[in-house]
Amino acid sequence: MEENKKKLGFNIIKNDPTDGHKGYGKGALSLDNVSPVIIDVNAGEAEIDVGAMHARSVVEKGIKFLPNQDDVPNGKPYWLVWVTVDRKPEGPYYAGVTACYMTVDREIRRGYKSLPEHVNRMDKSLKRHIIVDHMDDKSKKVLADFLRGHNEDLWNNSTDELKNGLQAD
Repeated sequence: MEENKKKLGFNIIKNDPTDGHKGYGKGALSLDNVSPVIIDVNAGEAEIDVGAMHARSVVEKGIKFLPNQDDVPNGKPYWLVWVTVDRKPEGPYYAGVTACYMTVDREIRRGYKSLPEHVNRMDKSLKRHIIVDHMDDKSKKVLADFLRGHNEDLWNNSTDELKNGLQAD
């Protein structure tokens, strides 16, 4: 990794729809407040990679994705997690968090992911849903630690649904 690589943070709503303006676009969903987090399951690491917004994260680059997981038997597991930040009277919080599974086999330059699922989960995150129950326990802990460590105030203001959803069973 490059040591001078710019560290990216979560976007907190650029044009806050609750700033008192009641005109055009009030209540509209904006991609300004969603960030993709990639979890490397084997390494137990999470990082923000905005390239994932257009399927161009470091993990996804140069990979042809197939719709059948069995076609990538040696794929390395990853989670792409769509994290939406919003604001409530107490302050900003993680409003929508949805996870999508994918695998990548660099050796054969192939991977598995369900593109419709990735698109639908991004939409669900923007609509303030929490969908993390299907994640493995190790990855849930990695994500919880990452979100808490990234901004403890966002974590503290978040719903019990998110906090409970990321507790290992």
